[in-house]
Amino acid sequence: MKVLQFTIPMPYDKSVVVEKVCQPHHYPFLHRHKEVQLTWIQKGEGTLITGNNMHDYSPGDVFFIGANLPHVFKSNPEYFSTDKGKQIEALTIFFNPEGTLAPLFALPEMKINSMFLQQNQQGFKFPHYMVNDIMQIMADLQKTSGQDQLVEFFNLMKSMSGIKTKLEPLSTYGTLPGITDSEGLRIGKIYNYIIQHYAEPLTLEDVAKVAYMTPESFCRYFKKHTGHTFVSFLNEIRINEACKKLISQRFENINIIAYKCGFKSITNFNRVFKFIIGNSPRGYLDAYNNNLINLNRAAS
Repeated sequence: MKVLQFTIPMPYDKSVVVEKVCQPHHYPFLHRHKEVQLTWIQKGEGTLITGNNMHDYSPGDVFFIGANLPHVFKSNPEYFSTDKGKQIEALTIFFNPEGTLAPLFALPEMKINSMFLQQNQQGFKFPHYMVNDIMQIMADLQKTSGQDQLVEFFNLMKSMSGIKTKLEPLSTYGTLPGITDSEGLRIGKIYNYIIQHYAEPLTLEDVAKVAYMTPESFCRYFKKHTGHTFVSFLNEIRINEACKKLISQRFENINIIAYKCGFKSITNFNRVFKFIIGNSPRGYLDAYNNNLINLNRAAS
């Protein structure tokens, strides 16, 4: 359950690896690797945890994850139920700018690309206006091989380094102490435990036991290595899940969502929701529906 240091198998005749996965759910444990990763979510929903932050993902999202950035695509609970028949699909590109591609990135002409990788070590989600172009290049990378694949890789790097809009990092992990493998054992276990039990009456003592620490030591440790207090992290997970349930349209009322996400009172739920999201649950849902209507009008 630690932050596993993966080694992506690199074929002897390739500098870029293209991997298509079709399976019941994503690999569920926090891990990292020296390769840069681009993942196009084609099917499936869940939460992406990168470093010390979390983000929803759904079909059509494309993420850039920097080298050695701890991450996990945590599929929604229904993808772990065998009777649901759910399946995820994703296309991922892996490349190591400090491996066989190092001489390429050392070229003067590639300086802008090297700078782009350095500046976006904490990852980002591709802006909406770029998604179709990036997905097309990734699909071409999957279909080609040899020199043609390398040409498509150049196109990918050119498109990414040409982004003009401000990119919000997926993680603020770079401002926190580095997580060693032994520390990652605890962090990964803590993350997974909270995600699995967020809907229950979860206490500080419960999670401290999982980390084999006293509550006082756990509070200091968790804050130091994630930038969150236990309560703030738990609340973000609960509100993140509440947002998913709200926009799924599969609920009787907001009160039920609050209780199913671990809140004991609707008053506390509304207060925490507005603090994290900046809007009330009803306001958030109305804004989502209005955006959906506007997108449909634009498409038609």
